[in-house]
Amino acid sequence: MWRNLPVVHLAAVAGILASTALSMGAASAASADPLLLAGILPKNTDEQYELSFWESIKNSNYAADYEAYLKQYPNGRFAVLAKARLERLRASAPAAPAPAPKAKQQAAPPPRSGTSAGGPVSRAPAASAPAAARSAPAPAPAPPSAEAPRAGAAAGGSVGVAPPPIRTGEIRDCPACPVLIALPAGSFTMGSSASDPAEKPPHHVTIGQPFAIGRFEVTVEQWNACVDAGSCQRVPTIAESAKNSPVRDVSWDDAQQYVEWLSKTTGKAYRLPTESEWEYAARGGTASAFWWGDQMRKGNANCKECGDPWSNDAPAPVGSFAANPWGLHDVNGSVWEWVADCWHSSYKGAPVDGRAWNENACGSRVIRGGSWREGAGYMVSSTRFKYSPSVRQSQNGFRVARDMK
Repeated sequence: MWRNLPVVHLAAVAGILASTALSMGAASAASADPLLLAGILPKNTDEQYELSFWESIKNSNYAADYEAYLKQYPNGRFAVLAKARLERLRASAPAAPAPAPKAKQQAAPPPRSGTSAGGPVSRAPAASAPAAARSAPAPAPAPPSAEAPRAGAAAGGSVGVAPPPIRTGEIRDCPACPVLIALPAGSFTMGSSASDPAEKPPHHVTIGQPFAIGRFEVTVEQWNACVDAGSCQRVPTIAESAKNSPVRDVSWDDAQQYVEWLSKTTGKAYRLPTESEWEYAARGGTASAFWWGDQMRKGNANCKECGDPWSNDAPAPVGSFAANPWGLHDVNGSVWEWVADCWHSSYKGAPVDGRAWNENACGSRVIRGGSWREGAGYMVSSTRFKYSPSVRQSQNGFRVARDMK
């Protein structure tokens, strides 16, 4: 989320810091840092990452976003302000309704897939959810990018209906499983020489074995199937989301529970994609900044500068925008996607064979692709960021991969 931030306008930085200092009853924090006073943020530093994190949530109405910030930065620059906003949101949250009296000899029905498992919803009220997410019919998966973007093609429909038919080249291992696309082995150049330091140096990577990856990000309905099986935690903050919206507010650890459940359910080796597999898939055989070229073109990604459908409150349902050349949707924007790798601040020493780059006691995991709340600059195929593996943040989701053996 730090794209284009190596040099930041002084007014923007000063404004953010001033609001924090005001809440702390202190002098401007910028005056203590010569680099910030000069309007410059050190490249690829924790200070820059923290500022980028805060920028992405500073206008949020979701308590979980401020909880995530405080978990990542308990003594951070904006901790006092985050605590104040968190207290205000908690104070304004509706009280939990009193349980209705049970009729004699009448058992309560089990929670339906896609519904809340009880307790108050801590996010914005239902009136703030996009209208399409509340009432539009469920679409069949979109064909590759030859299809025009389907503005607002969204959710609803009855739970438990038969899944749409599988098209040629698609894989679905169970009715509740994500649809996969089989990708061939191949080589590509990973990273960028014209972007952030964390994306350098560009390096040649060979994916030695075919693998399958989700056509879409994991959806609310698919996540809730794991919840109903007792293997994943319910996410109360997406209770108002359409069932074909991308699941979000899930941590890397949560995603691991989901792929473990899929593996046990199907007998297949499900996992998160490695970072190099993810970028290989997202590029779709291209070498340009975006899979559609080197310039932003509306209708290809879900971001605040990428065209309709767009809402600041929530991402569009999966498949609302055109697919890349390999038939994958929403690799740019929508939600940030967890991958398997541990975070490294550059690609120096990165593996070149497609495997995950891990280490013991990994403190941060990689997420890729940007989200609907970011601008067009975050949509490039090389964009990457990091979070603690236990952090849940409202912009973070994932898609699955599995081996083809």
